[in-house]
Amino acid sequence: MIIGTLGIFLMSACSKSDLVTPDQPKGDLNETARVAGNVTAAATTPVGTVIYTSNGYKVTITNKDATFDDAVRQKFVDIFFSVYPQLVTKFNTGAVKAVTFVIDPAYSGVAATSGTTITYSSAWFHSHPQDVDVVTHEIMHVVQAYTGGAPGWLTEGIADYVRYKYGVNNGPAGWSLPNWSSSQSYTDAYRVTARFLAWLELHVRTSIVTDLNTALRNKTYTANTWVSLTTKTVDQLWADYSANPAL
Repeated sequence: MIIGTLGIFLMSACSKSDLVTPDQPKGDLNETARVAGNVTAAATTPVGTVIYTSNGYKVTITNKDATFDDAVRQKFVDIFFSVYPQLVTKFNTGAVKAVTFVIDPAYSGVAATSGTTITYSSAWFHSHPQDVDVVTHEIMHVVQAYTGGAPGWLTEGIADYVRYKYGVNNGPAGWSLPNWSSSQSYTDAYRVTARFLAWLELHVRTSIVTDLNTALRNKTYTANTWVSLTTKTVDQLWADYSANPAL
């Protein structure tokens, strides 16, 4: 999902490892697990802000939910440092290297990106703790940094294509690309469009997604971009896909 100029993870913990260095903490950041009798309860992420830096990249996490699972917060950090640099290299080498995550119990959606700030619904992750590749989708919106004129269906389709290609926990989350059906359209966005893009990459043009992304970022995208890249209109490409949609 996107807001404003644009707007869903890695399984190993690393907040205290060599991967990232937390610095400039603000608020109560005691991460000791609560203990009830002989049973150790799941650690929660204290309310406050902490900044992580690694290899020139920085993510600032502001948590507003005192009950947020610290293991989920850690996966947010891991995904940022493992996936975001890959996306920058692949899709936009000029993308910003500092991103802000806000974990907000008052936000009623799943996640939304505005500029370089991504807001996550803590309620969603309480009920869907495996769905950490929401982060993968959203950080792609930061990399996209489209400044106007980009079709929403294609913007979201590319972000879900990135989740499909770079996601680290899609299986356990129960997330996958849908099978083709006659009721679909390439303008359906998200996973439907993502599957179409994955098919085009396999059967038509291997660089199709990076080429479309470049056109969108450069504000040169038009309906004729599809013809320039593939010799066919997007409607003709969708017809070809519909006739043989196997990936």
